[in-house]
Amino acid sequence: MEFDPSAFVADPELIRALEKRSTALPCGGERVLFRQGDAPAGLYIVNKGEATVSMDSPAGDAVLSIQAAAGSLLGLPGLVGNKPYTLTAVACKGAEVSFVKREDFASLMQTEPLLSLKILEVLAAEVRSARRAISNL
Repeated sequence: MEFDPSAFVADPELIRALEKRSTALPCGGERVLFRQGDAPAGLYIVNKGEATVSMDSPAGDAVLSIQAAAGSLLGLPGLVGNKPYTLTAVACKGAEVSFVKREDFASLMQTEPLLSLKILEVLAAEVRSARRAISNL
């Protein structure tokens, strides 16, 4: 399945606004950010380096594995939809990642509604990329 990893990359203005409400996560080596099926705790920003994003079928077979680059927002669909994460994300060695708690994300969306449109753009890009990947099967 050919999923476009740039679908996770957000507008720099949105990244800056999110970073103001984020906490840096230490990632000396690989670090699991979240697992498929986990309840969404927040949003992860890949500031530097890469993260591996993967999905397994219900039978446990690998369905998807891509490298998300700097500027990527991970966990957004689960956070916005308040549903379990549908992917697993692991920060690669040397990556710099920050975390925005669910409450801080919600507050930002309420106080700066124009940023909500930028969030929708990232979600729309993920949907488009997933649909393209499915249509190429």
